Amino acid sequence: MTKNEKFELVERFLIENQNAHYRIAYSYMKNKENALDIVQDSILKALKSIDSLDEVKYMKTWFYRILVNTSIDFIRKHQRMTVMDGEILDGYLPKSEDEQSDMDLLDALDALTPNEKSLIVLRFFEDLKIEEVATVLGENVNTAKTKLYRTLKKLRLEIGEGI
Repeated sequence: MTKNEKFELVERFLIENQNAHYRIAYSYMKNKENALDIVQDSILKALKSIDSLDEVKYMKTWFYRILVNTSIDFIRKHQRMTVMDGEILDGYLPKSEDEQSDMDLLDALDALTPNEKSLIVLRFFEDLKIEEVATVLGENVNTAKTKLYRTLKKLRLEIGEGI
């Protein structure tokens, strides 16, 4: 496969899945502007390193790894400095009892480390298979399963304490 063919496939993949990419970045950044910056930076990194994509069938996990690592790097650089726009702030104000349980989950997710959050977001919000999650995070499958189980247990304890 030529570099131009690979470039066209990556470009099509990025356009077709732009909402999923934004959702992942937003789950880390908690604001629209930073999430869009992360997606843009990730696309730039992906296009610059297109030669590192050995097999096109792994394009999704290859790009998700770039996206997750870019998000985590941003968080580390800015050490929890998150700007909340009004839309997000409204999302944190529960309007009913049903929404309170959602708030507990959001608070519990925010209490996780970036790597733990990656496990949950990729597995349950992006519906990746555990094998794909392991690939994105650069771990073997058994390690990813163990960490996912431990993180789910931590979430259950965190949510349980809030009740």
